[in-house]
Amino acid sequence: MSDSPSSSKGWLVYYRGLIGSWAKNNSRSPDAEDAVQNSALKMLGQSQEAVLDPNAYLFRATRNHLINEAKRQARQPVTSLEALAQDDHPLLSDPEAPVRARQLVNALEAALQQLPLKKRQVFVYHRLEGYTHPEIAAKMGISLNTVERYVMDATRHIREKLQNFCEN
Repeated sequence: MSDSPSSSKGWLVYYRGLIGSWAKNNSRSPDAEDAVQNSALKMLGQSQEAVLDPNAYLFRATRNHLINEAKRQARQPVTSLEALAQDDHPLLSDPEAPVRARQLVNALEAALQQLPLKKRQVFVYHRLEGYTHPEIAAKMGISLNTVERYVMDATRHIREKLQNFCEN
């Protein structure tokens, strides 16, 4: 058995490092996490012989994905809600918007309450307060792997509970 990281620990050793690296260097850490995950999925879809250096592949593919995403976002005009004229504000033109927003908040609170305490806290730290996975692991005294699993589980749970609020 070889002692190389790819044979002894698998490609996840690179994946975890990239998540932390790209999330730190990107102003929107969810974009960085998505980019690393998409790159890992593409890599896993290829034969082992096609990817000679998983670390280099993940790094380059993630970088390319983030560049493409930045270009895509730059092509779309963005106007903050505060900059809109009062008549153009989407929430003011829909009289039912406050009711639906309150229903969504209530459903989110209920979905969060259904989660075990630690999963709920990890989700809140990451998605609502913006902590990185390594910061959460250190803050809560749990492994990075556990933090990643809790975030995925909580996100899946909340997505399932709030699917009725998604517009088709």
